[in-house]
Amino acid sequence: MKFPQLVLPQFCQTQITVTVNQEGVSEDGEPLEAFRANLKCNYQDSVKTVLTEQKKLVQITGSAYFVGDIAPYLPTLSGGTAIVFGIVRRIVDSRKARNPDGTVNYTYIGLE
Repeated sequence: MKFPQLVLPQFCQTQITVTVNQEGVSEDGEPLEAFRANLKCNYQDSVKTVLTEQKKLVQITGSAYFVGDIAPYLPTLSGGTAIVFGIVRRIVDSRKARNPDGTVNYTYIGLE
């Protein structure tokens, strides 16, 4: 059975460079790179205002949606960075949305 694509390729036009780090660090104390790719995604910006006791803090976050599984050999995408519109952002959330048969329909990365 063929499942419908929830993220369509024609809407993935934003250039993004994704770097995912694996667990552990190198001899120099730097993160070990598990995956790096230049991809196209559907990118959405959002802004969240957080009120603290001292001041108002504005957090800019973003969501990147990709067609299919961008890193099929990695079970999860935890930690790393993404460069979008020339700005380096931290990966804080990720999801591989699966079809009922277990295949990955789309990949989501939450950025901060």
